[in-house]
Amino acid sequence: MQLPDDPGTWEVLESTYLYREPWLTMRRDAVRLPNGRTIPDFFIWEYPAWVNVVALTGNGEMVLIRQYRHGAAKVSYELPAGVHDNPTETLLDAARRELLEETGFGGGEWRELMRLSANPALQTNITHTFLAEGVEEVGSQHLDSTEEISVHLLRPDKVKTIIDEGEMLQALHAAPILKYLMENL
Repeated sequence: MQLPDDPGTWEVLESTYLYREPWLTMRRDAVRLPNGRTIPDFFIWEYPAWVNVVALTGNGEMVLIRQYRHGAAKVSYELPAGVHDNPTETLLDAARRELLEETGFGGGEWRELMRLSANPALQTNITHTFLAEGVEEVGSQHLDSTEEISVHLLRPDKVKTIIDEGEMLQALHAAPILKYLMENL
């Protein structure tokens, strides 16, 4: 949505890739602001889209996972989530795949719940969170060789407490859960 008094966009004068790897691509842009000033070194991180799933079983339990995250050096609660890095796969299909691979749950009714950016100032990607209601266990986990994930089925009031007590560190996971809780509790 564009408002009449919105600031203008920046003009990219030059763009140089500094680092290109599958999980981290960084570029340096030289940009001109609408007021004519320039920033010669503005750094951007490029990532593919991310997908998250707020999944609820037929009896209203939320499917959460716990895994170790090396950046925080901590195990915490998260949503089933992953990267959308296959151009032949839709965002919804990627979310369904991640839920099944990480938890063994599937099925249910699905819709997009919200879109967020981890850091719109410096990152190019969007996180797409889907709501899956009425999921059930349909198989076993199919984890990558580097993943160790435990699955937890929790009542929404317990999930609210987990977020309130700081046991879910990932803001892109807490925000869609809080949106769901605001709409449904």
